[in-house]
Amino acid sequence: MPARDADTPVLTGEHLLARFNALDTFLCEHQALWRPRPFTQRQLPWETAHPRLAAWLRQRTLEDAENSHNHPEQLDAPAPFPALAAEATTLGAVGELPIQAITPAAHRLNVDVPGRKWQQIEAFAACLRFTDTPRHWLDWCSGKGHLGRRLLQADQQLTCLEYDPALVSSGQALSQHHHLPALHRQQDVLADDAAQHLGADLTPVALHACGDLHVRLLQLASAAGCRQLAVAPCCYNRIHASHYQALSVAGQNSTLRLSLDDLALPLSETVTAGARVRRQRDSSMARRLGFDLLQRQLRGRDDYLPTPSLPSAWLEKPFADYCRDLAALKNLSTVGAQDWPALEAAGWQRLAEVRNLELLRGLFRRPLELWLLLDRALFLESQGYVVRLGTFCKATLTPRNLLLLAERH
Repeated sequence: MPARDADTPVLTGEHLLARFNALDTFLCEHQALWRPRPFTQRQLPWETAHPRLAAWLRQRTLEDAENSHNHPEQLDAPAPFPALAAEATTLGAVGELPIQAITPAAHRLNVDVPGRKWQQIEAFAACLRFTDTPRHWLDWCSGKGHLGRRLLQADQQLTCLEYDPALVSSGQALSQHHHLPALHRQQDVLADDAAQHLGADLTPVALHACGDLHVRLLQLASAAGCRQLAVAPCCYNRIHASHYQALSVAGQNSTLRLSLDDLALPLSETVTAGARVRRQRDSSMARRLGFDLLQRQLRGRDDYLPTPSLPSAWLEKPFADYCRDLAALKNLSTVGAQDWPALEAAGWQRLAEVRNLELLRGLFRRPLELWLLLDRALFLESQGYVVRLGTFCKATLTPRNLLLLAERH
């Protein structure tokens, strides 16, 4: 993740398209480096062209990879890594949105909100500087409506849209408990009737609405004439289409054709997992990689075999039983006698190699995410909005810290 620099400007006006074009060139030129996934390919195509870099990464430990994960651009690796890191850092740099003092939250308004989530809400709220003071907030994919309630001030109204009836009910109870003028509605925002909830007098906000959900908001809000909106996107791969559908003319003219796997790349950065969760994740991945070596042998084919998500209880099984049961799930032939300790150790060794090889892909996480945000920004600009794109909090609070502010004057 590029460092947040107070001198780095928020992107707006002509800089939106200029940065998009520069990122598009960078991503297209180097897609042979960031598209292949080390987890599914034992040998990556780029290793032939850059054998010294590949060998250097492969000899590093799992702990080495973990220490470099969030800041791969700082790694002192062989060429072409340093040059790519420098360019990725420059192209991925975005300024901090200016903040304003906000009214302190009402007593106990943050009850039932995890601490990190509440900090994100506070940071998001502090960046919502619009020319006209909002009169009616629309909290899109609101959950229990924590964001909307935090934004609500005297003489304002709040509508919260949420798909899950249990969250709608809990949210309405919380709003009533705090005596707030909030209406919580059960609504599938992807349904045809979602447009009825938008109008020129509403200010939609969305904090980490996934994929199609936030794209739908941008489309409906601009069509309904909303004068201002604020969206911090998340989970770009949560879409119904098999490939990314660009929103802007520039995006549609790009030769990049992004798969769901490609769209998941920006989400591969983790800053919030605790030690237990990381151990469980590593164990699961090492076992899958050990099984991957086995299935290639059993099938006589050196290619990846997708396997289903497994309950965490599978990690409690002896490794041999894990592999036998997973082989049965995939209808593979009898496993037969195996050197299970050696195979399990090979899975851990592969995990170390995979994690280190992924550091090259990691250089492209922020550039790709910014490309996606700029596609949204340019779409909004084409709909008559003045758009500002910047960060609303530090990456340590959430890596999904990019915020789009749009208003029509």
